Amino acid sequence: MQGKISLKSAGIIAGVAAIFAFLFGLIISIGIPTLSNRTEASQGTSGINPIINEQGESPFTRVAEIVSPAVVNISAERTIKTGFDNFEWNFRGPFEDFFRDFFKNLPPSESKTRTLGSGFIISEDGYLITNHHVIKDASDIIIRLTNKKEYKGKDIKIIGSDSRTDIALLKIETKEKLPCLKLGDSDKIKVGDWVMAVGNPFNLEGTVTVGVISAKGRSHIPLSEGPDFQNFLQTDAAINPGNSGGPLLNLQGEVIGINTAITSTTGGNIGIGFAIPINLAETIIEELKTKGKITRGYLGVYLEELTEDMKKALNLSSLEGVLINEVINNSPADKAGIKEGDVIIEFNGKKVTDVQSFRLLVAATPPGQTVKLKLVRDDKEMDLRIKVGEMEAQVVSQRGEKQETQLGLQVVDIDSPEVKEYNLTAKKGVVVISVESNSPAEDAGIQIGDVVIGIGNKEIENISDFRNAVKNLKQGKPLIFQIQRAERKRYVALTP
Repeated sequence: MQGKISLKSAGIIAGVAAIFAFLFGLIISIGIPTLSNRTEASQGTSGINPIINEQGESPFTRVAEIVSPAVVNISAERTIKTGFDNFEWNFRGPFEDFFRDFFKNLPPSESKTRTLGSGFIISEDGYLITNHHVIKDASDIIIRLTNKKEYKGKDIKIIGSDSRTDIALLKIETKEKLPCLKLGDSDKIKVGDWVMAVGNPFNLEGTVTVGVISAKGRSHIPLSEGPDFQNFLQTDAAINPGNSGGPLLNLQGEVIGINTAITSTTGGNIGIGFAIPINLAETIIEELKTKGKITRGYLGVYLEELTEDMKKALNLSSLEGVLINEVINNSPADKAGIKEGDVIIEFNGKKVTDVQSFRLLVAATPPGQTVKLKLVRDDKEMDLRIKVGEMEAQVVSQRGEKQETQLGLQVVDIDSPEVKEYNLTAKKGVVVISVESNSPAEDAGIQIGDVVIGIGNKEIENISDFRNAVKNLKQGKPLIFQIQRAERKRYVALTP
């Protein structure tokens, strides 16, 4: 009869179902340990210990293996000269005779010193990057790879070097293909990201240290070696003397920074290191490679950071922007109609946040290019177009003057907002915010954060006093500076 199932058929169906249930249960029971193991492995990789892979290795292991052969040790010999040729005394006071005789009779001498640093190769044909301060004034450079192979003398060519950003481009002249590193994107790196520093601290070759990005966009860091264009990545990866010029890498093994400096109370690492972002370095490297020198944009203005009081007085909506406190006559800014008291809030479509970022934007603009400025004047926003000039060799920065750059330093008034971080004890004078490498100021031992309180027999209370004191500089004739560093005062002789 249709629609009815016989007992025999029902038995067959029940048997097949039982067999299927048994087999399914067996498969599940076998799979449970596998699923369990996978779950545990997953927890070990991304839950309990996210920096250990399934093989029990950290991701830094592979990065170190890949990048270390392209990181080099650099040693450079330089000659240091002391003494004061053509000394002329211009100081009056109770110790006039003593200081005149002391400086005048100081015999000239020379000594040699060797600096140690790091670098990294960026192309198979031998181009490599390091810091300017590692190879400046070098008479003899030796580059050593991790395989102990050395290059020196004619095998090494300095393509170009830029003290303003502390970047140097060298080339190893060889027909061999060299290991090289890939450059990453430092704009994509985030605070808290893991990074690795590789270099030769204290001549310990191939040292690897690990940390995170602590901060981005650090500037106004008082460093004896510069640079004065600063936009540092800050990291707690250990950086020590000898690491300078080495790479800071992300976990993909890409270079995202050039290890450059530390802030320390002991001379060694305390977890505050600084690296030049590779995106900033790339433009410098390309220009050094193609031209052998750097050309920078120039406006001809003196700048000042905005404060909360200024914001209120000028009826500004935020603290973003820079205040123009002086415009140099006949400069690009003057010709474009920029006035004292203007607040620039955009440059060529990019927001201006502070003085340092604005300086970098202007410097990176090709001379001759016309750009649009957005500024606030008398409570109203307005647009101006300006043709960017070229920063001449004697112009050190937007706030520099020829006299200051002959000496190789930049100074600001002691009450300027940007010097608050120096914790100064002096009540008057001008503060040194930049010292140019291989300059009279550096040779005299002047440092960033020093307060100039006297020049010759004149007291210095502000920028105006400073410029009046140095406006009639004579080439080759020393000038006595009285400076205050922390609680101590001292005299130094500066020869333009």
